[in-house]
Amino acid sequence: MYAYIKGKLTQLFPTHVVVDVNGVGYEIQTPNSYRFQKYLDKEVQIFTSLIVREDAQLLYGFINEEEKDMFLSLIKVTGIGPKSALAILATSTPNEVKQAIENENDAYLTKFPGIGKKTARQIVLDLKGKVQITEENTDTLLNVMNESNANESMIKEAMLALEALGYSKRELSKVEKVLKQSNMESVDEAVKIGLQTLVS
Repeated sequence: MYAYIKGKLTQLFPTHVVVDVNGVGYEIQTPNSYRFQKYLDKEVQIFTSLIVREDAQLLYGFINEEEKDMFLSLIKVTGIGPKSALAILATSTPNEVKQAIENENDAYLTKFPGIGKKTARQIVLDLKGKVQITEENTDTLLNVMNESNANESMIKEAMLALEALGYSKRELSKVEKVLKQSNMESVDEAVKIGLQTLVS
C-alpha cells in the first residue's frame, strides 16, 4: 500500500522512527533506527511495508529496497514474524542473509533471537534459490557527538535498541562491558558493535 514515505525525520526510538509528512507523523518500525541518525531533522525517503493485524496496523521501514525485499521474503517463512525478520536485518545486510540461505548456513541464522534450528532450516527450505538481491547501498550513517557524556548516552540507547530486538538481559550484560571499552562515534556504531558481539 505504501511503497515509501518521504518527509522530515523528526524522532528516533530504539524500535522505530517518526517521519513528518505535511504535519502527519508516521511511526515506522525499523531493523535499526539509528542507521537514520545522520538524517535527523532532514528530509528522508524510507521504503515501507504496511502489515495489518487484527489488533494493529504497523508500518515497517527500510533504508533501501533490497532490505525491504529481504524482509518481505523472510516473513513469508512459517515461524518468522516481523520482529524476527527485523532482528536478522539489524545486524546483516540482505546479501549476507542471502548467502547464508544459499550456503544452507543454519548456524548463521540461529544466532538471531527467536530463530531456532527448525526455523533456520525452514528459512533455507523456503527461500533457497528464490531470493533475488541486487547490488545494495551500504551507506553508513554516522553522527558525531561532542558532549562529554556522549559515550554513556550512546551505550544506553544502543542497549535499548538491542533489548527491543529480543536479546536477553544476560546477553546484554556482556555487550555493555564490550561497549564501555569501545570507541564509538554514533549510536548506530554502538549497536553494530553490540550486534557483532552477540552473534560472534
